[in-house]
Amino acid sequence: MFRGILFTILWASGAVSVKFGLLSSPPLTMGTIRFLLAGSLILLYVYLFRKGKYPLPQKREWKPLFLLGFFNTSMYLGCGFWALQTVSSGFFNLVVVVNPLLVALLSSIFTKRFIQKKEWLGMIVSAIGLIIATLPLLENSHSSLSGIFLLMIGMVSMAIGSVYFQKAKLQLPSLVINAWQVLFGGLILIVPSMVLEMGKPIVFDKNLIIYMLWSVLGVSIFAMVLWFYLLNQDAVKANIWLFLTPIAGYVLSFMLLGEEITKFDVIATLFVFTGLYLTGNLRLNISPRHRLEKKLGS
Repeated sequence: MFRGILFTILWASGAVSVKFGLLSSPPLTMGTIRFLLAGSLILLYVYLFRKGKYPLPQKREWKPLFLLGFFNTSMYLGCGFWALQTVSSGFFNLVVVVNPLLVALLSSIFTKRFIQKKEWLGMIVSAIGLIIATLPLLENSHSSLSGIFLLMIGMVSMAIGSVYFQKAKLQLPSLVINAWQVLFGGLILIVPSMVLEMGKPIVFDKNLIIYMLWSVLGVSIFAMVLWFYLLNQDAVKANIWLFLTPIAGYVLSFMLLGEEITKFDVIATLFVFTGLYLTGNLRLNISPRHRLEKKLGS
């Protein structure tokens, strides 16, 4: 549970940091620099500073790594960055709830995973909570249709990437997988960023520097390592933690941007935690039997 909460906070901080970065750079260019830098740093650590500990991918593993970079980095984050130029943060938070539902559907189709009734119920309850929190923001938002479409493409892409990762069963450490998929994602974005953002200025000021440092170290590296760990446990349950992203985002926005947390946010939080509890992700106590098993196994 701790890893899920930590991932949620780090992942939510990514959207806040993007807002700072967009003040100084076009979205795809900003993303390309971030992914290339993050991927290179992780590979430098893995294959130079920890030489001999981590294996190189085998021939059959390059294709899955490339596809993960395409789905989880280039498409999901690339579309998200581009959409945030014209889509309100409130609507962005609402669209996040689509991802766990898409993963559940795709998992039932492609991996034959049986989705339990309690998981469906928990996701629906969580989705209701996020709608309660987000609808007041939507009433005053100025989201564009193109931005909405891009967000949907990004969410579908991440859902595909999540299911594909589980199905691919890569025999590589999560750190190695993350390094290559982030690097491939940056390489894939080079051409689109050059074509779509040619002539747009980049200002290397404190906003861009803060964004790069936090997004590379906190989000692209540490959060993604946590993400792959959670996916290895269960792709559907891992994505359910994304339901908490808007709630964590509200708190971070309050702390960093001074935005007010309303009663709708509080009510939504109760719904979200109830949903997580129903799915089995959130356990308020440990049974005596589990405590005994844990003690014997330690």
